[in-house]
Amino acid sequence: MGTENPMNFTYMGRSFDDLSNGDSSGAFSDCNSDRSGEFPTGSSQSRRLLIACASDNSDELIRHLVLDLESCSIEEQKQAAMEIRLLAKNKPENRLKIAKAGAVRPLISLISCTDPQLQEYGVTAILNLSLCDENKELIAASGAIKPLVRALMSGTPTAKENAACALLRLSQMEENKIAIGRSGAIPLLVNLLESGGFRGKKDASTALYSLCSVKENKIRAVKAGIMRPLVELMADFGSNMVDKSAFVLSVLVSMPEARTALVEEGGIPVLVELVEDGTQRQKEIAAVILLQICEDSVLYRTMVAREGAIPPLVALSQSGTNRAKQKAEKLIELLRQPRSGNYAATTSDVSV
Repeated sequence: MGTENPMNFTYMGRSFDDLSNGDSSGAFSDCNSDRSGEFPTGSSQSRRLLIACASDNSDELIRHLVLDLESCSIEEQKQAAMEIRLLAKNKPENRLKIAKAGAVRPLISLISCTDPQLQEYGVTAILNLSLCDENKELIAASGAIKPLVRALMSGTPTAKENAACALLRLSQMEENKIAIGRSGAIPLLVNLLESGGFRGKKDASTALYSLCSVKENKIRAVKAGIMRPLVELMADFGSNMVDKSAFVLSVLVSMPEARTALVEEGGIPVLVELVEDGTQRQKEIAAVILLQICEDSVLYRTMVAREGAIPPLVALSQSGTNRAKQKAEKLIELLRQPRSGNYAATTSDVSV
């Protein structure tokens, strides 16, 4: 499947056309290194790690740690994975060094282990290594995608969050998007979006935003029930997820199945409320989504008009950004058109 581009800006290396909003860079931020707490270490290990982090030459320590990753002792493996994770987190130049020293494959093996803490350390180390763009191809080629998806399914809460973020990093390479989608990641990311903590929801939404530039992943997301959590998060102004959810939705609504699901989940009243009471950016993206919904459906135009969309759209056409004004004006024109014609044909768009 090819990549469909619903926006006219560049985000995570992707360019978008005129169908959606302006700039989403404020809605999403790229994934940083893990934000979980520092792991306790013995005093000798702590000193060694601090010296290595402060030194310009940590090569010898890295070589020893890579060897320890394949130790017969789980405790030695944990210590090595934890120190590699910290070295990669605290000193970006170590990320390429660690990968070149051969750490990627043994770390991926740890992700598949049954010890939850060891799995978490492996996931987190891979995440931190993936922050180096030069490592992403190696990580994917070494078979990381399926183990990361398994961690996303059954890992600790931190492992799930970091697996989502690592998959986001790998999805920034176009050739990985289909592989990640076909690995079963999409329903698990939708679950994290629905039931995770704030960080999990944020990382899941960003990963889904990236993955759903591919048509088959959009279909998977809709089938996985993504519309319900998106609508719920957009409706909750206190969630700090309104913008992120709206931008994910804007990628999906090019699909007829997504528009149907959105309406069935009560998305139209939520979008109209955003046009009325949201921030300037939220008003703009809501107008864009409503326009996409209404362009080919008389039924949806009727539903949007009945929600009282025209007055806030008129206000937006007068006081919004240039793009918001254009979208609002076009939508007002659609909503004011006579609703005649073969109404029965349009009712197939949705069951109400």
